[in-house]
Amino acid sequence: MSQVLRVEYCGEWHDVRAGETLTVGRVADLVIDDNPELDDRLLEIFRENDLWWVQSIARERVVHVADPGGRVSAELAPGARIPLVIDPVHVVFTAGRTTYEFALHGDLPYSASATSAERRSARVDLPRLTHAQRLLLVVLCERSLRRGGTGGDFPTSAEAAARLGWSLTAFNRKLDNVCDRLDRAGVAGLRGGRGRLATHRRTRLIEYALEARLVTHDDLELLPAP
Repeated sequence: MSQVLRVEYCGEWHDVRAGETLTVGRVADLVIDDNPELDDRLLEIFRENDLWWVQSIARERVVHVADPGGRVSAELAPGARIPLVIDPVHVVFTAGRTTYEFALHGDLPYSASATSAERRSARVDLPRLTHAQRLLLVVLCERSLRRGGTGGDFPTSAEAAARLGWSLTAFNRKLDNVCDRLDRAGVAGLRGGRGRLATHRRTRLIEYALEARLVTHDDLELLPAP
């Protein structure tokens, strides 16, 4: 296994060598953001017993660790740690309204490979979405579509429901339905159940909708006026 682990965040690379510890947070070796809701030091990354580890030193924030498609994933509670065995590993967490993600690359035991559905760059052959389901995708992707990118400032379910004038219960029911339909179509990372953070599943849905162009800037006209 490699003696160097590479950390990629927002296009910048940081190397961690055996015997070193990289801290991640608001005031750390790897500064994620100056968001006051983010922990000063959220994570530590280091090598021990011939394995690379990521350990949570957060006060109460839960961190999600997964392969790129979300097929293998785990929740990292405060004080817990997990060995890194899949290359690459994606680390996702939320502070306030913002979701952050960075990737870890190294000569790890197993390689992650995308499914055929995840490799497609254009619109995919998916079941026809209802008008309400398309509205749900558009409102979740609205901020990114207006910026013309895939940034991480995504709305909460409550914010998205209010934007559409729906109840939170109705929004969550439609969100579950969309995730189930895309999961059956072969899109990984959207399956619910024990051990999957709701925030991560919603983030994965937004990322896939943008990457696969399930919604585009033209679809913003479907939304009610702010």
